[in-house]
Amino acid sequence: MKKKNVLEECVRASLEQYLADLGDADPTDLHEMVIRFVEKPVLEVVMERVQGNQSRAADMLGMTRNTLRKKLIAHKLLAERSV
Repeated sequence: MKKKNVLEECVRASLEQYLADLGDADPTDLHEMVIRFVEKPVLEVVMERVQGNQSRAADMLGMTRNTLRKKLIAHKLLAERSV
């Protein structure tokens, strides 16, 4: 018997509830919405865990530091520096 992934089950249950709450209405851009709402808390938790160290966070997330910075700015978790 395959062990259930708790995170996967949580996302599944949340999506099922979201769709049930919509009733007969069809959502649009569901994938983009899910990514946006999942990505921000992932970034917050990782940045907290590494005490703000972007290099460590990027390694942990499997992305470049530049990509991480862009995502942090997009989610308003890091102020964009004026050049």
